[in-house]
Amino acid sequence: MMPILRSILAAALAGSAISPGAAEAPPASAWEIGPFIDGRNYSVGMPVRPADTREGASFVIPGPTAADGHVHYVTTPVRSLAGAKRITLRYRIDAPRGTRFVQQENPGAGPATLSLYFQRRGDSWRARHPDYRWYSPVARQVPLSPGVHEVSIPLAEDERWIAMMGSDSATNPRGFAAAIEDAHRVGFTFGGSSGRGHGVYATNPARFTVLDFRIE
Repeated sequence: MMPILRSILAAALAGSAISPGAAEAPPASAWEIGPFIDGRNYSVGMPVRPADTREGASFVIPGPTAADGHVHYVTTPVRSLAGAKRITLRYRIDAPRGTRFVQQENPGAGPATLSLYFQRRGDSWRARHPDYRWYSPVARQVPLSPGVHEVSIPLAEDERWIAMMGSDSATNPRGFAAAIEDAHRVGFTFGGSSGRGHGVYATNPARFTVLDFRIE
């Protein structure tokens, strides 16, 4: 996407940023499939927005090989997470029996997983901001598989949320608290042991639908 167009979209969505305690999940138009870094969308072969369906925001996970595309981050603007207690995502994956979900960066690194995620404002996507991105604790990653699933994680230090460069919320409580206070985007990522947001593809057509997303 051209940088100017993306800036226009960002400005348009700023007014629709969700707040803790929002009554409804964000609409499809509020989600962004990315991330966009230096003008490049790392979710190769993906639309910028999910489709709007009766059940919720929905998209097809690319495949059957990494060359056909892969999905990395699905996020929406947020008005800080100060005062929030937990993030909950309920979703469904529709896929034929035998479908495998694969880490695109390192297919042999183990199961592909989903992680909840939030990001502090001003992240440069560089090592100089090592605690601006936070992912589900190790034990709370969800291996991708067909069916209906729910992941709900408290925003608490002792849950040991993982920062981009490997610290966690227990060993780096100051960075964790700052990211919550000045959170800018929230959502979920696809990856695995080779990188929480480094992308996933599916070996058969697989549709992902957000059934509910709550910040409480």
